[in-house]
Amino acid sequence: MLEIFLSLHWINVFLAFLVYFFLGYLWFTILFKKLYLVSLGKENAAEQPLAMIFVFGPAVCTLVITITTAILFSRLEIQQTMDALVWGSFLGIGYLSANTLNIAINPNIPKPILYGAISSVYHFVGINLVALILVQNI
Repeated sequence: MLEIFLSLHWINVFLAFLVYFFLGYLWFTILFKKLYLVSLGKENAAEQPLAMIFVFGPAVCTLVITITTAILFSRLEIQQTMDALVWGSFLGIGYLSANTLNIAINPNIPKPILYGAISSVYHFVGINLVALILVQNI
């Protein structure tokens, strides 16, 4: 396992992580900010300063997802763009979106389907961008 870890294309992994993480920033603070707040029942709440856990937590999770995907792609020998998109979609729907929706179905989230849709589509798009970057020869 250590051999696989060391043989990853770390420039691709780091670039994929940055793109996925930055997409999250755009997705939740610009593109879908209002809908996201509605899904959480906070559309009328006063804006609070951003605590660092809401930056570092998603960064660590996104990094783990990206590295895990890189290891999986390495083991499966995914090297072609179409294969990357197929596997990215498979992971996006089968793990990330399904798990996000499962987490959203929670009495603490007032609009779980809306929350699940916003977050699931983010992860679907994000993991496919990761997949595309991982198979590039950078």
